[in-house]
Amino acid sequence: MWTFGRKLSVGFALSFALLLLIGILSYRGVDVLTQTSYQVSRTHSAVGHIGSVMSLMKDAETAQRGYLLTGEESYLEPYRSALTNVPRVLAELKPLLRENPAQQTRFNQAATMIDGLMQLHKDRIETRRANGLEAALKTVSLGEGKRRMDELRAVIGQMEEEENDVLRERAKDVESTATTVRAAIVWGTVAGALLVLIAALTLSRALSGQVGTAVKHVQRSSAELQAAANQQAAGARETATSMTEISTTISELLATSRQIADSAQRVVVIAEQTAGLARGGDGTLQSARESIAAMRRQIDLVVDHMLDLGRKSQQIGVVLDLVGELAEQTNILAINATIEATVAGDAGRRFSVVADEIRKLADRMTASTKEIRLQIDDVRGAVNTTVMATETGSKAVDAGARQFDDVAASFAKIAGQVVTTTDAAREIELSTKQQATAVEQLNVALSNTAQASRETEASSGQTSQTATELAEMSRDLLRLVQSQPT
Repeated sequence: MWTFGRKLSVGFALSFALLLLIGILSYRGVDVLTQTSYQVSRTHSAVGHIGSVMSLMKDAETAQRGYLLTGEESYLEPYRSALTNVPRVLAELKPLLRENPAQQTRFNQAATMIDGLMQLHKDRIETRRANGLEAALKTVSLGEGKRRMDELRAVIGQMEEEENDVLRERAKDVESTATTVRAAIVWGTVAGALLVLIAALTLSRALSGQVGTAVKHVQRSSAELQAAANQQAAGARETATSMTEISTTISELLATSRQIADSAQRVVVIAEQTAGLARGGDGTLQSARESIAAMRRQIDLVVDHMLDLGRKSQQIGVVLDLVGELAEQTNILAINATIEATVAGDAGRRFSVVADEIRKLADRMTASTKEIRLQIDDVRGAVNTTVMATETGSKAVDAGARQFDDVAASFAKIAGQVVTTTDAAREIELSTKQQATAVEQLNVALSNTAQASRETEASSGQTSQTATELAEMSRDLLRLVQSQPT
């Protein structure tokens, strides 16, 4: 079933389509008339140019005959004018004939004839000037100029006849187009009037039926609207009460959020102080680590020196072994010398004394070498003990350094945890502040909602009153519609 709006739309659409069709036909007719008028104007211009060419050629022929008979130059003025104007008129005429191939052919033929005639006129004028009247009349008596002029007249006549035929055809086209446009306007107007009349009758009937149905729907809807308005008023009162309770709860939540924000801010301050202390402890541990590293380097240096001392003690032992062997050899030599001195008697007594001194010196050297060896062995033992003690100390230093590294790593972790705690406390502070802001906004929104609920409660009465008035108006409209003829 079509609705009233759809029927109205279809009626207007048909009327618009018909009006558009009339406009299109009229526009096309006017456009054809305009084009035809332009072509007619161009054809008239072509006919005028053709007549001008023929008139100029006649003037040129008459002028040259007058000059041949009289010999006076004043007779040549029309001829000179033709020499100037004929090419111009032909140049203007040529584009006017471009749509007609037959006319173009005749135009080219006429242009050739005109050139021949003008040359013939020129030759006769030159003959008159050079040889006199008799020679000029003799050339005229041959009849060449008349023959050529007759041929030109024939071609020009054909061109004029062709253009006149075109004018008659275009006049018929104009009349036919005008008839079509008049018919389109007349019949389109009649059809439009009939269509509007039918649409008016159809819409009137549809208005009576559909508006009556719509009025009944409005009556039912007004009753439902009145009931809904009463329910809305009750709901608005309940909503206002709930909004008041929620607003109180939100206010308490806002106070709690502010306390949490203050506590979070204090946590941030304490965390920042702890982070500062952790960074200070990390610096102290770094200094202690550097001290242990320096101690380790000193111990390594002592170990190197002790090892060097042991190597030099071994070298001294080797030297002492050589000295001991040298002392024993010297002692043997001294004993042999003493024996030889004793055998020599008085001659070897002095040498015996020297040998005895050398032997005593060798004995003392041997004794000294043994003492030095004992001392070197003591030094070597002390060096070994020192090296072992130094290695033990070095191991202890390494263990202490590792412990310091562990402590430093623990401090670094503590510092990182403190930084994380600080960031978390700041985020908590920021989130709490945002929460407090959101709660404030929510409190404002709830206040606005409560106010809107109160306003809704107040407007529900107005809505109920409006529904009652709407029911009265629908009844009046129903009576008005039903009183119309269907």
